[in-house]
Amino acid sequence: MEKKNIKLTASEIAALWKTYIQSTAVRCFYKHFYHHLQDKDIKSVVKECMVLVESVIGKIETIFKKENFPIPMGFSDKDVDLSAPALYTDLFALSFAYRGGQVIMPHYTNVLTKVTRLDIYDFFKECLFKETELHKKALALLLSKGLNDRPPKMEYPASVEFVEKNPSLLKTWFGDKRPLNCFEIAELFQDIERNGNGLLLLMGLIQVTKDKEIKEYLLKGKKLAEDQIETFDKMLKSNYNFTGATMTMEVTNSTISPFSEKLILFFISSSNQIAISTLGDALSASMRKDIAAHYSLFLAEVISYSEEGLTLMVNRGWMEQPPQTFDRKEFYK
Repeated sequence: MEKKNIKLTASEIAALWKTYIQSTAVRCFYKHFYHHLQDKDIKSVVKECMVLVESVIGKIETIFKKENFPIPMGFSDKDVDLSAPALYTDLFALSFAYRGGQVIMPHYTNVLTKVTRLDIYDFFKECLFKETELHKKALALLLSKGLNDRPPKMEYPASVEFVEKNPSLLKTWFGDKRPLNCFEIAELFQDIERNGNGLLLLMGLIQVTKDKEIKEYLLKGKKLAEDQIETFDKMLKSNYNFTGATMTMEVTNSTISPFSEKLILFFISSSNQIAISTLGDALSASMRKDIAAHYSLFLAEVISYSEEGLTLMVNRGWMEQPPQTFDRKEFYK
């Protein structure tokens, strides 16, 4: 069968472009970690992360070149200073690799539902497989070191039950009195864990950021993460007698930034997009009104915070514009 030259669709361009930009940003963090790591096991995992990220970047560049598509600028060695002291501990680097997998795997899965060109499909399928294997290695190492906080356990139900059609029962089910169900517990725990990791990341970036406006923005993010941790942890304690993920200080006392201000602002903006998605998922899985209300409130706050970050990037000329179509209205003038 004759092979036709099928152009990339908008969905495929979006997937490749976003993956490229984010991969170049993550690469800078891995380079900083790897340069300072002392633990041989953690260094091995981070090395694999670097190799995988470099492979993804290289393959996307090859695809873009064949398509005569402009390669995004993204981030480079100019955005990471390897002469700067370590900003985070070895344990944070391992946690970063593990949490990174939690973000990247859903991204690749989502992409696979949108692309139709088979070579692009196969590329992201391979990315998903390799990222899954690497995520498993990071998880196994966390468990072997006793560092991973497992989600809370719960008693198995004695039998299958259905919610009865009774006004008082329905009010209890959707109200704020009944015990948390498994979906709500899982989402609350994950949000505590995600915000805890983000809080440590922000603490390190705040202490090395010299730009006053960006520092103030990061401080707002720190407060927002702390509010979510406190709120969700309180709900687990009061409804399930369980304390959420505990945190240890994994930030050094360095005040010399290993990252450019542009990279810092982009990385937090990208984290905001992830937070919006995860909060939306948690909201859809929560049936108690009080939990849904908290998620709705935080979702609105994160959206507002994200908009503020994007405005900062645009004002400084740091926001690379995603590919877009021509404004055909201009042809009609």
